[in-house]
Amino acid sequence: MNNNSMKLLFLSTLLMGTILSISSNTWIGIWMGLEINLLSFIPMLANSKNMMMNESAIKYFIVQAMASTMLLFSILLIQLKIPINWEKEIIPSMMISSSLLLKIGAAPFHFWFPEVMSMSSWINCLILMTWQKIAPMMVLSYCIQMSTFMFMINILSIIIGALGGLNQTSLRQILAYSSISHLGWMISSLIISENIWELYFIIYSTLSMIMVLLFKNMNLFFLNQIYSSNNMKTEIKFMMFLSLLSLGGLPPFLGLILPKWIIMQMMIENNMTTIMTIMVIFTTITLYYYMRISFSALIMSYTENSWFMSIKPNKSKILLTSMVMISTLGLICTSTLISLY
Repeated sequence: MNNNSMKLLFLSTLLMGTILSISSNTWIGIWMGLEINLLSFIPMLANSKNMMMNESAIKYFIVQAMASTMLLFSILLIQLKIPINWEKEIIPSMMISSSLLLKIGAAPFHFWFPEVMSMSSWINCLILMTWQKIAPMMVLSYCIQMSTFMFMINILSIIIGALGGLNQTSLRQILAYSSISHLGWMISSLIISENIWELYFIIYSTLSMIMVLLFKNMNLFFLNQIYSSNNMKTEIKFMMFLSLLSLGGLPPFLGLILPKWIIMQMMIENNMTTIMTIMVIFTTITLYYYMRISFSALIMSYTENSWFMSIKPNKSKILLTSMVMISTLGLICTSTLISLY
């Protein structure tokens, strides 16, 4: 069996594990689905030709195994009704939530996430940032409560996501810290409404896919490669920077206007104005380092030939262009939806 067939096999079991978790009606079924998902992703992370990728696979396995053990232990304690103040419903909720937050890499359980991202291929990074968050977040929605614990997780995720990405030079680590910051917004949306979370997650996944496909096609891994690249056409640069600014949440792009606007409005309606203000302030730091990358790259990489040399054509160019166009039309999309509503 060749390498592509193996990857296809593990990808199909990865999808099956997630579907089993979100469709199961028992805690043991959820745990089994998460384990199938984990064991399918490990071979995709590992690479016999690259020892760094093997190291990331081992780190990922250890953290996820610890989170799965925590989840199973919490489920058993609840099922056995061990007498430790179960009248306070927040305790079992916190135990299960902590194990799931460790699985998705939310702060303060985030330490493994940038490390694994920095040593993985771009496609594995995309799976980590998007698909691997679906099952734990859906399960988190079953037991999430409006509590001080969850609000601390929200604020910590956004603060660490903002400050952690400031001094990074690796594009994969920048996207990892951005993902941690977005997790704060996603958890807030889960507390308010699952439908808003679904909308936010779809938009976040689309913008992440654009960035990862661009970086993969251009073979970019570090900031200095963007600055010194002489083979980028103007439209490729603008596609990249528009997507970055949209992911950072700059108006009028889709990344801010539709999901974050709705979350801010719902949080104000639910008397969460202080938390919402803190979230918005620290999200602007995330936007700052995206703008710094964009403007620095546009200014510093200008040479006589850099605007005219073409890159090799690829099949994903039309898809990328259409996705970037959708992400830049955030204000129009939102105005249309609001008028229809």
